[in-house]
Amino acid sequence: MRLREPPRIKVLEAAGAIADGRVHLAKGLTPDRLDATVVSSEGDRRYRVVVVKEGGGYRVYSDDNGTRLRGYVGYPIISVLMLAGALPRDEQVEVALKGIDWRRLNETYKKYSVVEEIVLKRASEQVPRGRIEAFREKVMGELRKVPFTYDESLAKG
Repeated sequence: MRLREPPRIKVLEAAGAIADGRVHLAKGLTPDRLDATVVSSEGDRRYRVVVVKEGGGYRVYSDDNGTRLRGYVGYPIISVLMLAGALPRDEQVEVALKGIDWRRLNETYKKYSVVEEIVLKRASEQVPRGRIEAFREKVMGELRKVPFTYDESLAKG
């Protein structure tokens, strides 16, 4: 199944996961295969992520709801690609997104646009909002350049 483009807020959530130290790449990986564990913002869930570079795109597996159930490239995959150097990073933006309780915000407001506005207001206390938005759009542009195919068989490997 071909995955859709993620909601823009997922780029910010991925950057926050990196700043929180919740993304753990497995050792001994090759540039063409990445295995990782990403811990949820509340620390109660662990997502398995596998990314295999093939030709001009990626075969991926992640057991987060966005990827598995909603069919878009979820934040765990984005965060792994950022850490691996395949997607842009901005460490100041990451730090500004540290410590956000994403699940609580998403469950409270149930609308990504509202949550994104809350997160942007908070993060812009440390980094100019324009810089955060430019970073987000740069990552989204890179995500649009390559196809992502969900492959559940990667979970077994």
